[in-house]
Amino acid sequence: MEKFKKLIKKLFTKEVILYVVFGVLTTVVNLVSFKILNGIFNLEENLSNIISIIISVLTAYFTNSRWVFQSTASKFKEKIFEFIKFIGSRAVTMLVETGGFYLLFNIIGLNKDISKISITIIVIILNYFFSKFFTFKK
Repeated sequence: MEKFKKLIKKLFTKEVILYVVFGVLTTVVNLVSFKILNGIFNLEENLSNIISIIISVLTAYFTNSRWVFQSTASKFKEKIFEFIKFIGSRAVTMLVETGGFYLLFNIIGLNKDISKISITIIVIILNYFFSKFFTFKK
């Protein structure tokens, strides 16, 4: 039981809680922008998906750098390098998300909303590890 308590303390740090809160916000931005682009503007599903990912990545950078990982980059060059690392890691997960959505929706034939939500959960987890151990590494 003591090991379980230690594990819980490690998992539920302020950083993780903030990441979850802003991750939910970013996910809402992603899903709502997808629904608006696809449902209201009638853009094709895969194009809507790509645009919604870009919007959510920008939202994630600003919230993660300021509040979650509390970036220590102070010089312009440091901030640019950090942003490039963030965009690079998000480009990797964008490929995962785009390919995963295509696989689930177009190949397997799952409902577009189930496909979107399922792959988004995987991407959130990957993004945390990229941000913590690569982009905002102290």
